[in-house]
Amino acid sequence: MDYLYYPGCSLEGTAKEYDISCRALLETLESRLTDIPDWTCCGATAAQCVDQLLSVVLPARNLALAEQTQTGQDVLVPCSACYLNLKKAREEILGDPVLQDRVNRVLEKDGLAVHTSVPVRHLLDVLNRDGAVDRVAQLSENRMKGLVIAPYYGCQCLRPYATFDDPEHPRSMDALIRATGADVLAWDMGGVCCGASTATTKPGVGKTLVGRILDQAATAHAVVTVCPMCQMNLEQFQPRPVPVLYLPQFLGLALGMPAESLGCDMNLSDLTPVLSRVVP
Repeated sequence: MDYLYYPGCSLEGTAKEYDISCRALLETLESRLTDIPDWTCCGATAAQCVDQLLSVVLPARNLALAEQTQTGQDVLVPCSACYLNLKKAREEILGDPVLQDRVNRVLEKDGLAVHTSVPVRHLLDVLNRDGAVDRVAQLSENRMKGLVIAPYYGCQCLRPYATFDDPEHPRSMDALIRATGADVLAWDMGGVCCGASTATTKPGVGKTLVGRILDQAATAHAVVTVCPMCQMNLEQFQPRPVPVLYLPQFLGLALGMPAESLGCDMNLSDLTPVLSRVVP
């Protein structure tokens, strides 16, 4: 399947390896990604604190640009914060014609209008429900056999919109991980908050939250995640060295893709314990 792609700001900066591995994996799985033309910041976590209307207009502009392509393709979003912003804007506009009118009055200055006709989907949703599990099982040849992986979802791809998984007991990564030959760690921290930006404003609190997660992941060979903020926190505030990979990096390695083609040299954590165990 083909998708309109919204990378978001983090994937052009601190999470560049997420963008690299996402594009590489989807190409290997024979899906084509087309960047939304002239996409802009969705507002991240800051816009809502500044102006409520702005926090809707910024993601809505990208939805309007996606609609303008007239491809009928779903919008695929790897970043959980970006996914939440675009999804939230779409849902709020769908349920509030007055808000839609206000947003469109702002967008008309750019020759745009949003009609919420384009579905917004997280990368994990796409991989889990659009046939990737079977393709990974076919191509991986059990390269990750012997590894135990802790799937970490974080908050924003599952809350408040439980579209494709249960936020309290998430399981959507399990089948993808098992398709590689690896085992899934039995734990209950997959949907527990890592502290998000608290790690920078109140480092002590952030480190405590991250420590709780990584303590439970101690028996796993690696943690796999789908959120740039979670990835940064789990890598940066480690009480002990634990490899942390983005899901498309892990799946790409399972498919035999070179580590450098997946941006594995950009991770903060040492991935050697994982890379050295990948079956050729």
